[in-house]
Amino acid sequence: MKFGKEFKKQKVPEWTEAYMDYNGLKRILREILQCKQSRQPSTPLRSLHHRLTMHRAFSGLELPQSTEFPSKGDIEDQVIDVSTSLEDGCRKFYKTEFLRKSEEGGDIEVMFFKKLDEELNKVNSFYKDKVEEMVHEASLLNRQMDVLIALRIRQQKHDFEGANAEASCSNDIAAANHPLRDINLEDTSNDSDPESTSNPDVNEVHTANCDSACKEEENDRERDPLKILEYVKLNNTLESPLSTIRGVFKDSTDEDLSFNKEELRKVEERLRVVFIEFYHKLRLLKHYSYMNLAAFSKIMKKYEKFTSRRASRSYMKIVDNSYLGSSDEVSGLLERVEATFIKHFSNSNRREGMKSLRPKAKREKHSVTFFSGKLFQELRFFSGCSILLLIAVVLRIQARKLMEKREGVSYVVNIFPLYSLFGYAVLHKLMYVTNIYFWRRYRVNYPFIFGFKQGTELGHREVFMLSNGLALLVLASCLANLHLDSGSNASKYKTVTEMVPLGLVAVVLVILFCPFDIIYRSSRFFFIRCLFRCICAPLYKVTLPDFFLADHLASQVQAIRSFELYICYYGLGEYSRRQSKCHNHGIYNAFYFTVAVIPYWIRFLQCLRRLCEEKDATHGYNGFKYLLTIVAVVMRTTCELKKGRTWIVLALISSAVAVIMNTYWDIVVDWGLLQKKSKNPFLRDKLVVSHKSVYFAAMVLNVLLRLAWMQLVLEFNLPSHHKIAASTVIACLEIIRRGIWSFFRLENEHLNNVGKFRAFKSVPLPFNYYDADADKDD
Repeated sequence: MKFGKEFKKQKVPEWTEAYMDYNGLKRILREILQCKQSRQPSTPLRSLHHRLTMHRAFSGLELPQSTEFPSKGDIEDQVIDVSTSLEDGCRKFYKTEFLRKSEEGGDIEVMFFKKLDEELNKVNSFYKDKVEEMVHEASLLNRQMDVLIALRIRQQKHDFEGANAEASCSNDIAAANHPLRDINLEDTSNDSDPESTSNPDVNEVHTANCDSACKEEENDRERDPLKILEYVKLNNTLESPLSTIRGVFKDSTDEDLSFNKEELRKVEERLRVVFIEFYHKLRLLKHYSYMNLAAFSKIMKKYEKFTSRRASRSYMKIVDNSYLGSSDEVSGLLERVEATFIKHFSNSNRREGMKSLRPKAKREKHSVTFFSGKLFQELRFFSGCSILLLIAVVLRIQARKLMEKREGVSYVVNIFPLYSLFGYAVLHKLMYVTNIYFWRRYRVNYPFIFGFKQGTELGHREVFMLSNGLALLVLASCLANLHLDSGSNASKYKTVTEMVPLGLVAVVLVILFCPFDIIYRSSRFFFIRCLFRCICAPLYKVTLPDFFLADHLASQVQAIRSFELYICYYGLGEYSRRQSKCHNHGIYNAFYFTVAVIPYWIRFLQCLRRLCEEKDATHGYNGFKYLLTIVAVVMRTTCELKKGRTWIVLALISSAVAVIMNTYWDIVVDWGLLQKKSKNPFLRDKLVVSHKSVYFAAMVLNVLLRLAWMQLVLEFNLPSHHKIAASTVIACLEIIRRGIWSFFRLENEHLNNVGKFRAFKSVPLPFNYYDADADKDD
């Protein structure tokens, strides 16, 4: 694989703009090469000179020049001169002067080195900022470790109840806390470039800082390690319903330490996760440095190849001496984190510690014994069977002419809604398959955004196989139902026929909640966990997967109502009479209202939770939008049940207001389009898809499909089976609209992360530390 493709593949998606623009520099080199080829045509004299030069080189008449001691010819052949300047007080910026401007094509080479300097300064500044963030985060982890060690000492005091045991344990454990702290003291003097060590004033400042820091360190070591517990409280992250309820009745989200084993265990688990995530950040930052250094080296070699000028050695010397090439803070922090994690969280077992810090990304696979194990073959098998069964169902209906018979109409009215539940699910999965395919194609980092565990995220092929597998089960059940219902012994198997849909639901639920490690268990449990958090809103902290799933549930109102239909149809014994009279029951009608409102109510509660936590008015406006949608859904459901012109008018007005509000929110807020001062008219500055017409088509489709959602309000004089077909089509259109919305919603989220260089998930620290001296000053 060529370096350009490998470089693009290895980039951290959220840091793409911070990497060296390798392709942009290659384009300039191609211009230089084209200029030289066009202005220096090959002549017989030039060819003869080239052959003579090659003959002297290979015959040994020209001796190779030493690279350690440049001769006078090297100085005369100097191509570039790189100068440095200090900006922002301590940051070095590099500027290269091309010394052969007067030659043909010199202006293009000047442009090349100007671009090269811009990229070096950009990469250098970004790397320095990130290293400073890591060093600051390491200092915060030092304090967290101090508290953890103090808690362990306190716990051992309760366990052993001996002063000698406490003293010996405190000495041993406190001494083990120094690896992370030492890196801060050593690397404080390395925040600037290594070339600054030649400045005596800078050295004096660093020495003074180091001496003061060392004195403070010695004082910390001499003081009682348990004293720190007086200024520490637990950080209550409100991650469970109980902690949320407690937080409502308390003014602060901090809790006092109770010094018990359960509390210590939870703190250790949280700090363990923090260390693993911090180590992952350091590794990505080190990889960022390595890839950019390799890119600078490769592009300079290409420059020498295209121009036949020797400038790579002198420029790479500057790159190697820059902060990017000479800083070793990240390597030092990696070593200290490994030592601290192995000692405190792995019982000094290096193998287990490194296994936790560097987990191997294993692709999750399902276990099916009778398949060959190749995913592509399984896809073909499931797809082929699904298509054949679909054709068989259609032919069966046409052969029996069921739609022309009374029994056929009864089948559509009573049985078809039971199977439509799975049809909605299959369509939703197919839209998700399409989204995953295009997210990967346009490098949208959906596993990071959704928070999937590394190696467990499903690709479009795996989800496509699951959707085909579900379709296969549904179509096989439907065909069996048709066969038993229309045969000569239909009355004999009537009860069995009616129980086929219920059995299908039972099979799907068993697979979904199966505890065994088959059929992508982690993905199933991730879905169940998010669904449970949605149901329990607002008791859980709202994350993106939670409100993303809740938005999708809002597009599956018909599917949710199908669950209620199952309960009524089988619970009230309607299946034995092949007639659905569920709407004659008052309880069913009450739940018919409630079920339609539940998804929007969940989103409303999630918006209130985010408004209280983040203090952002946007979440309040979003909650008001869902409140308007709830009113519209209630009016529509009332109109559907009670009829009447008044209810139709009220339903139309409320639905129109909800559609206008929701359409504006989808396009402007969720998708980030229709920006006033954008370089792409009516869109936004950054676009993942290069074809702008795709965005305009998506906006038009969103408006049209939103209007289709209003069609259910209108009263059409249609037969009952035609009404069911119309509502099914509109429900499918809403699922398609939600699938389109999902792609652009996640694209906008990805671009927001890229704009803020957010490549890591934020893990809350377990302790809040209050400095006593600072409190006195206040």
